[in-house]
Amino acid sequence: EREEEAGSLQSREPDPKKCLRTKNVLKSLEKLKEFCCDSAPPRNRVQTEPLQERLAVLPKCTDFDDINHLRAKKAVSCEDSKSRISQKVCKTSDPKPSNKRTKSIYTPLELQYIELKQQQKDAILCVECGYKYRFFGEDAEIAARELNIYCHLDHNFMTASIPTHRLFVHVRRLVAKGYKVGVVKQTETAALKAVGDNRSSLFSRKLTALYTKSTLIGEDILFENGLSAKEFILFTVSMFIMCQGYNWATYFVCDILFCFQGVQPATGEVVFDSFQDSASRSELETRILCLQPVELLLPSHLSEQTETLVHRATAASMRDDRIRVERMDNVYFEYSHAFQAVTEFYAKDALDLQASQTFSGIINLEKPVICSLAAIIRYLKEFNLEKVLSKPKNFKQLSGEMEFMTINGTTLRNLEILQNQTDMKTKGSLLWVLDHTKTSFGRRKLKKWVTQPLLKLREINARLDAVSEVLHSESSVFGQIENHLRKLPDIERGLCSIYHKKCSTQEFFLIVKTLYHLQSEFQALIPAVNSHVRSDLLQTSILEIPELLSPVERYLRILNEQAAKTVNKTELFKDLTEFPLIKKRKDEIQEVTDKIQIHLQEIRKILKNSSIQYVTVSGQEFMIEIKNSAVSCIPADWVKVGSTKAVSRFHSPFIVENYRHLNQLREQLVLDCSAEWLGFLENFSEHYHSLCKAVHHLATVDCIFSLAKVAKQGDYCRPTLQEGRKIVIKNGRHPVIDMLLGEQDQYVPNSTNLSGDSERVMIITGPNMGGKSSYIKQVALITIMAQIGSYVPAEEATIGIVDGIFTRMGAADNIYKGQSTFMEELTDTAEIIRQATSQSLVILDELGRGTSTHDGIAIAYATLEHFIRDVKSLTLFVTHYPPVCELEKSYLQQVGNYHMGFLITEDESKEDSGEEQVPDFVTFLYQITRGIAARSYGLNVAKLADSKELEGLVNMKRKRLKYFAKLWMINDAKDLQKWREEFEMEEIPDFFS
Repeated sequence: EREEEAGSLQSREPDPKKCLRTKNVLKSLEKLKEFCCDSAPPRNRVQTEPLQERLAVLPKCTDFDDINHLRAKKAVSCEDSKSRISQKVCKTSDPKPSNKRTKSIYTPLELQYIELKQQQKDAILCVECGYKYRFFGEDAEIAARELNIYCHLDHNFMTASIPTHRLFVHVRRLVAKGYKVGVVKQTETAALKAVGDNRSSLFSRKLTALYTKSTLIGEDILFENGLSAKEFILFTVSMFIMCQGYNWATYFVCDILFCFQGVQPATGEVVFDSFQDSASRSELETRILCLQPVELLLPSHLSEQTETLVHRATAASMRDDRIRVERMDNVYFEYSHAFQAVTEFYAKDALDLQASQTFSGIINLEKPVICSLAAIIRYLKEFNLEKVLSKPKNFKQLSGEMEFMTINGTTLRNLEILQNQTDMKTKGSLLWVLDHTKTSFGRRKLKKWVTQPLLKLREINARLDAVSEVLHSESSVFGQIENHLRKLPDIERGLCSIYHKKCSTQEFFLIVKTLYHLQSEFQALIPAVNSHVRSDLLQTSILEIPELLSPVERYLRILNEQAAKTVNKTELFKDLTEFPLIKKRKDEIQEVTDKIQIHLQEIRKILKNSSIQYVTVSGQEFMIEIKNSAVSCIPADWVKVGSTKAVSRFHSPFIVENYRHLNQLREQLVLDCSAEWLGFLENFSEHYHSLCKAVHHLATVDCIFSLAKVAKQGDYCRPTLQEGRKIVIKNGRHPVIDMLLGEQDQYVPNSTNLSGDSERVMIITGPNMGGKSSYIKQVALITIMAQIGSYVPAEEATIGIVDGIFTRMGAADNIYKGQSTFMEELTDTAEIIRQATSQSLVILDELGRGTSTHDGIAIAYATLEHFIRDVKSLTLFVTHYPPVCELEKSYLQQVGNYHMGFLITEDESKEDSGEEQVPDFVTFLYQITRGIAARSYGLNVAKLADSKELEGLVNMKRKRLKYFAKLWMINDAKDLQKWREEFEMEEIPDFFS
């Protein structure tokens, strides 16, 4: 409410009367100067800026440095201004730096802020000042604009503030908009400062945390009351930092060696890859689309082609969802520097055999991988998250082995696998059809399954066996497991938060208690699983969970539940035998408390009142309360603490001294407990990887349940997977369209029969809007679903293992790449020719549309013949060029001509006329049929699109033009009258409008 009130003050118009009054005051001050010019301001007072400067309207944008730069010329660079500030602050000859514009001296807090800001120039700093956090300078203006709070000029800087308890609400909002945010906290308490060496100086402060989109993890997320549903969704998506660099010395004729490192700090996942890419950067784009990073860590200088791709990727979505780009100097990507950084990071623990083997594995990685790894180590150190990289054995290489089907970025978009192409949402995509998961970590795993279909027959059948068992089993064990999954929080993120030592006591207790209950529940299910579950994949996943989760019980028993929920670290541990420092501090506190209690007897004697007790008011303890009428009996050396109309409260000298000491011990206890808490989390982290393995098992079970639910939705069959080139589908349906139509049962199924030994190429023609594109997408999506391990929407399906699906669909230019329609088309096709093998499925939709008809026919014909004769892949080729269909005659066994069926209703009135016969109406059957469609019937499609109104308008304009030409040739009144009669008979309206 205070923020809203403050924000409303910003929009109030200035009062004209007040402005006039201000001018009068300024005139009066000028006259008074004549009488007091000899007087000097007191030396002990900070000289303030003139009133006129105070009232001046400030420019919109300010920087953290000297306010003088607000009025500087725009030509002065930001770096020059920052260096001047640095020189001004660091000069030893000027112990009291001052503001050049106002001539007033910087306050100690402002100097402290300038020093901190110099270290974090690209971050918005929130500085703890007592009961609030403050922003300064340009940071304050950004905060005011983005958080809708009030900012104003205070001394030398613009400033804005937020309450301490709302810190992370505002931090999240800034981070979501792409900013890096730093939190600066006071590192000493009032009581400890009072007995410290700097008791008379400014509170010491330091940067305690940095946050960006992907590094905002821990207590800041899970337990903030102000977290809206929309914000929660934002922070539970995959958050990859992606670091990318070249091997600068390695160039090919058309390829460049690329490398990237993907890290998801919230879940601990690390992937890397090294690959050759062409000028179109299609491989790099594919990885960005698959990982969907929220941050990109890049060298400061990239090639023009790569910069173009980065701009396109970052501009593809709305502002708040846009990928954040962090630049790092190119020197950190150079191999010599990178090797040293990686060596220092991993060699420090390489004393035992296991660590030394890890180190040798790291230094044997490819040079580009080491370059990107060094850069991301340096970046994560800023956020204290580098620990996620400490176990290289958990790194996964995306393309190191042929484990998964190749699905490039173009195919991901064209087949709408992760998001639809209309509004870029999940609804309408293949992932939307398959996702019935109950947990966040299950949803993340399913997304990997969808983008990485399997290639090994044994693994695919293991998933299909598991799905079949869940689908057909009558045992209650699967229902019980599903109920357990439905209640789970995001324990994968929680464990990673604990691993980074960024969790709160609340989050730790919730995660550990959840894992403990899971352990006991799955332990109880073991007999039923052994008896009723036959799937090897399900048995392995379920039976290993109890053993992997067994360490959590010990940690749960140590914790005091109430203290954990209230974030009271001083009472967090039940048994202090393992925490001797806390026990020692508590004993000291108890000793001082006992001394104060014993002192009460002496107080009773002094005041001659045996019933007197200590009182506590507003947190102030051990006070002696006396009625005001009896204050005369209080000794003169007692300290009066407070009073009301009826009573006064005092501390004796003994209490003053010991109470001060007690508060110091209590604050020291808080610091000791915080240190012990971090050690406790470090100890728990020893079990991190085994606990993560249990969570991965749970995610696998969740994905199997999700695919089983897909199979239940009707008319789905279990596909038969086999080696060899074959796609045989009986009455298949497009999974997304089928689900969107729901129970209307309007989708027309179609069959497919492709085989490497016989017909492996389908040339598909037919009317526009006849269903050609839906059909070819249907074949590709059913193939992907089968290799994921899912049931498919068909009566029967036999799928040979496909190593990759490559698509080229439609005709459109690419403004971001600076490519024409023709160039975009040929570039994509060239990539497919380069990558496709005889085991691939290739889909080309209307190739050749980007140029003239004859050139397009030549391109389409030559390309298709190359795939038939040389590549020998399974191919679906959609075209409107009849000459391409002649390839069937040259390759009778390999090629078949098909079209989408339709019926023609002709207008009988035109049969006897000499005009060209144009069918009046085309009825689409949406059925794949053998043979060639001679025409595309575009005009009939236009009729379906309600073009009659347009046709009438065009004809009307033609008639007007004809009559206007006749009118221009008329020479006498008789001809004009005749023209008018003809015109009125035609009833052409608004001729002269």
